[in-house]
Amino acid sequence: MAEAAHCAYCFESLAADLEGRKPLSFQSVQQLWIQYELLGEEAFEAVETDGDGVPRLGKVTEPDEDSFQEDQDNDESGLPPAHEQDLSTQPPTRSSGPLQLPSISRLQALSPVSASSASSTPSSSSATSSSVALAGNSKSSSNSSFFSLGRSEQPSPVAPVQLATEMHPLFVTWNTTSPRSRHRSLRGCIGTFDAQELQSGLKNYALTAAFHDTRFPPIAISELPTLSCSVTLLTNFTPCASALDWDLGTHGIKIAFAHHGRRYGATYLPDVAVEQGWTKEETMVSLMRKAGWSGRSREWRDVFEKGKGSVVRYEGEKASLGWEEWAEWRDWVADLEEK
Repeated sequence: MAEAAHCAYCFESLAADLEGRKPLSFQSVQQLWIQYELLGEEAFEAVETDGDGVPRLGKVTEPDEDSFQEDQDNDESGLPPAHEQDLSTQPPTRSSGPLQLPSISRLQALSPVSASSASSTPSSSSATSSSVALAGNSKSSSNSSFFSLGRSEQPSPVAPVQLATEMHPLFVTWNTTSPRSRHRSLRGCIGTFDAQELQSGLKNYALTAAFHDTRFPPIAISELPTLSCSVTLLTNFTPCASALDWDLGTHGIKIAFAHHGRRYGATYLPDVAVEQGWTKEETMVSLMRKAGWSGRSREWRDVFEKGKGSVVRYEGEKASLGWEEWAEWRDWVADLEEK
């Protein structure tokens, strides 16, 4: 299933590219994210601090990261289409001494079996707005975020760490929120229906959606604090018996049809129609226009049927994360790296 850690890895990949540094690996991000959540409310009692209040944590070392693939498909949203492009861990325990977190190299050595032992801890899989103000990589910001976890009202178990080689069709979406109006708007969305390894696929499409969605200019480093990221893993692909054989809010749809000797195709993720407030018919008209058709709305069904149109429905597992929460986590990781 999609996890907030997947979004954190997308943020890590984008920020590292813009800052000209090497990103943490996929597995490192997943393991450190779980450690960050596990420390939640118990950290205040379990972690022994130095005189300045900084937790005594293990040193971080980062191994080499595998290269990623370069295969890409479509972008998905309620806007006009972009051009086609070819392009786990063991929970902390109380002891008489200070709590020591595993280093990244040790975390990566853990097997999925040991990783799945972490459970019943606060978890967040949606974008949140933190009350902690951003302050770069300052220790004050890091310390504040370290003791202000437990964001979910209801605790939920931490999912087992997913292998970097696990395969999924996926989409990465970047949204931006206006600092003044708080209005959220799409900033980039691209993905693929071909199954991708999570490590390479998430990084590849995070960067492609940020820099190569032809509807928008490339994301600049100054925009990072306004961003939120969503990752959607696609499942349960089913051919539809008719153009409307799918459910609003449950299914995404992928259409294909011919018109005047030309083939058209486009897709909407499961949440697009609901967010736009469309009916099924309105969704089909919008999607056909996204594919490039420019006829009259009332003619959509006739054009679709005469063009031997087909619809494939699918479901999506979605997770979202805002910049502020990612930045707090990254400050915490930076403190580990300094030890």
